[in-house]
Amino acid sequence: MYSFQDKVIFVTGSSSGIGKSIILGFSELGASVIVHGNKNLVAAEQLVAQIVAKGKKALLVSGDVTNAKQVQKMVSKIEQEFGRVDVLVNNAGSMVKRSRIEDMEEELWEQIFNVNLKSAFLVTKSVVPLMKKQGKGRIINVTSIAARNGGGNGAVAYASAKGGLSTFTRGLAKELIADHIYVNGIAPGFIETPFHSNTSEEMRVNMTKQIPLGREGMPEEMVGAVLFLASDAASYITGEIIEVNGGLLMD
Repeated sequence: MYSFQDKVIFVTGSSSGIGKSIILGFSELGASVIVHGNKNLVAAEQLVAQIVAKGKKALLVSGDVTNAKQVQKMVSKIEQEFGRVDVLVNNAGSMVKRSRIEDMEEELWEQIFNVNLKSAFLVTKSVVPLMKKQGKGRIINVTSIAARNGGGNGAVAYASAKGGLSTFTRGLAKELIADHIYVNGIAPGFIETPFHSNTSEEMRVNMTKQIPLGREGMPEEMVGAVLFLASDAASYITGEIIEVNGGLLMD
């Protein structure tokens, strides 16, 4: 089993769903974790309290990851508290809502790209100087199966943004490897989280039928791939995106 003793892990969008599971996974393995919340701040506070109650170290940061000033404020707080970030997981993201292209408002398109792609750019830009200063780091971006298959009905903007995030991952891996900063990603398939609260039951049933494993994935099942990519076991892997989808998409 991996150990992240004395490591500092920052996971955006970590008040619920996949982000929460990732935070708990790292915390159980000895890491100091930074929980990020924005709209769901109460849940983020509860998660921090849960971790601290177990004798583990956790810090809460709050703010809009699509706002450069708020991002820098959060990263400054982390630097003041820990002085470093060993692993950044850009998990924050949302479909916002489904819309076919002919009905898509420009404002919605921009909102979807901001929360799924701009957020990763802003947070990464703020964290990279810390990683360069400490001489190494790991960045893991949570993209999506939609980046490869175009997404479901009404998800063209989300799929496009996640496709951009996957390309961002590969380009950044080349740019930062000379500084011993590894950049990889995971691409979840259809996972049982609040993210799919705007997906109809009929669509969920139809999508599940296409999954060879015969069921939706659980948030906890995303954690192993992240821990692997953050560990020394992945010392010769950068620019890679691991598909975690129950066989829904196979290369």
